[in-house]
Amino acid sequence: MYVPAEFVEPQREVLHDLILKNPFGILFSHGCNGLDANHLPFELQPNEGELGVLHAHVSRNNPVWQDLQNGDEVLIVFQAENAYISPNWYPSKHEHHKQVPTWNYRVVHAYGKVTIRDDERYVRGVVARLTRTHEASQPEPWKMSDAPKDYLEPMLKAIVGLEIEIKQLQGKSKLSQNKDYKDVLGAAHGLAETGHQEMADAMFGVAETKR
Repeated sequence: MYVPAEFVEPQREVLHDLILKNPFGILFSHGCNGLDANHLPFELQPNEGELGVLHAHVSRNNPVWQDLQNGDEVLIVFQAENAYISPNWYPSKHEHHKQVPTWNYRVVHAYGKVTIRDDERYVRGVVARLTRTHEASQPEPWKMSDAPKDYLEPMLKAIVGLEIEIKQLQGKSKLSQNKDYKDVLGAAHGLAETGHQEMADAMFGVAETKR
């Protein structure tokens, strides 16, 4: 990924936080049948391995788990907020008109080695933890034991686990860091006024560093 110096996000904790808050990633792989991309929910265990370990599962009918070999390199892309930036939001545009549109975003690329986990214990653990995490905000969280055993067991057998040990993390936070204070602040207000509050908050943070 091309990352100009001003957009580099070097802090591992920030990269992990983006993954934890945006766990629906894209798994890119290159196996026997060429390039493939799969959209999957991931579970990050940040304290496993050197840079963390990602856990996921796919349908047994999905050929990706047979197309890959243990140890193959894969790339998982996680994206947080993103938004169009109008040059009209920059005060300097109204002075000299030397501004153009752009698109701001925050992403993490996680490179790692995959291990195929075709065992029920692993799969059960992955889906149980995913469920527990994402049901936490529900008034009455659903749990696996709510489903009849004779219904759940065949479903668990119909999925295969993927374990990816992260070997490299690359983060990019493109938040108009290459603009001056007034222009960053103007764009942040423009985003807030058009309903992009999460991106606006991130850019207000950048503006504070330019005071």
